[in-house]
Amino acid sequence: MLTDKQQRVIEELKGKKVGVLGLGLRSGVPLIRFLHGLGCQIVGCDRKEEDQLAEVLAELTEIPVELRLGKDYLAHLDDCQVLFRTPFMRPDLPELQAAVKRGAWLSSEIELVFALAAAPITAVTGSDGKTTTTTLISEMLKADGRKVYLGGNIGNSLIEQVLHIPDTAEIVLELSSFQLMTLSESPQAAVITNLSPNHLDYHPSFDEYVQAKANILRTQDHNEIAVLNWDNALTKELAPLTKGQVYYFSRQEEVAVGAFLRNGQIVLRGKQQEEVLCATNELKLLGNHNVENVMAAAMVAYAKGAKLSAIRQVATSFAGVEHRLELVRELDGVRYYNDSIASSPSRTIAGLAALPYPIVLIAGGYDKKIPFEPLAKAVVGRVDALALIGQTAPAIAAAVHEELAAQGTSLPMQQFTSLKEALLWAKEQARPGSAVVLSPACASFDMFKDFEERGRKFKELVHQLS
Repeated sequence: MLTDKQQRVIEELKGKKVGVLGLGLRSGVPLIRFLHGLGCQIVGCDRKEEDQLAEVLAELTEIPVELRLGKDYLAHLDDCQVLFRTPFMRPDLPELQAAVKRGAWLSSEIELVFALAAAPITAVTGSDGKTTTTTLISEMLKADGRKVYLGGNIGNSLIEQVLHIPDTAEIVLELSSFQLMTLSESPQAAVITNLSPNHLDYHPSFDEYVQAKANILRTQDHNEIAVLNWDNALTKELAPLTKGQVYYFSRQEEVAVGAFLRNGQIVLRGKQQEEVLCATNELKLLGNHNVENVMAAAMVAYAKGAKLSAIRQVATSFAGVEHRLELVRELDGVRYYNDSIASSPSRTIAGLAALPYPIVLIAGGYDKKIPFEPLAKAVVGRVDALALIGQTAPAIAAAVHEELAAQGTSLPMQQFTSLKEALLWAKEQARPGSAVVLSPACASFDMFKDFEERGRKFKELVHQLS
């Protein structure tokens, strides 16, 4: 039986002419199927031409969709009463703003999930660690005996399931700044893992990026939960934006309420009591950044009333998510790690700090307009050799050369036109006891569809090594 809110939202959509702006398989197709089920007339808009959308259109053969494709795909939105933008589309595009002025309702697939969810939503955002933290929360709540639906940037779209998810279940979402740009409804539990410059190819300023992330907190009420990183000043400073109960996690200090370290153990301190979760050396995940991810996830689960035993079981057994410091194989005494998720310098820096081996690093990719000076400082003195690929290879090389000159040292470094060439060179530079690590510090879009395709290609190439 639908709630009053669900009924109201559905009635607002029924029979409307709806533009779906961006026809991706992951969220566009499920959204179209859902809207068709409500009786909407659907206009599918995409910059790609029909031959580039063959896989998507094959999924929609049973649904009448009016297609508007190609470079002018946003030129004629006058007849659409509702517009659902893909996350990568800025909401302030002139065509969208003109449509809103005419009275169109601008939304997104994730905003519709929020509007229709009867179950409590836990949402995770931040610059790094989102997927690992989101997955940990999901697994901890499952271990506590709850039915969990995982979505957002991880797993499948929940739009086709949302009306069937009972209020006794839990929805756990990973959310990007793109998805949060226009979100006007905050989750019941919000987590911000950390904040550092990212996606500055999309956001004109770092401040806009931070403000988008902050939307996860703005409309929380007094009964809701916010978990923030005490050690990251930008994250901590967002606490006044929420009316919810704020918990912190910290590797550096004992916080008044939240998760922290004491004598090598993770302590969870609630409003009434504190309990030891486990020792950090019991974690299977590598690196201080993953200690933080575990603390953040554990604090959410603890604040939501999950049993300590369930939280501990997951914290001490979880071995990681694919493409995140994933050990691919060991060959001739050299370990090969796939850290393709590292699409920002801060993520690569954390990975370099996590591995206890000499490193030959493969980095570079699509340019998100993020400075590489911090990466250069982390590389020089830590990395034995550096193979660079992609659009950003010259910029990273320039930053590293500058740092080498400042420190009066040298480093074997070359630029390559393919990942295969970079890997073969890296193999030659590595010695027994060291690690070859793909940790690009950049997005993948110049050479690959996404970081997952990049990581899978790296693993394929590593398995071909002899």
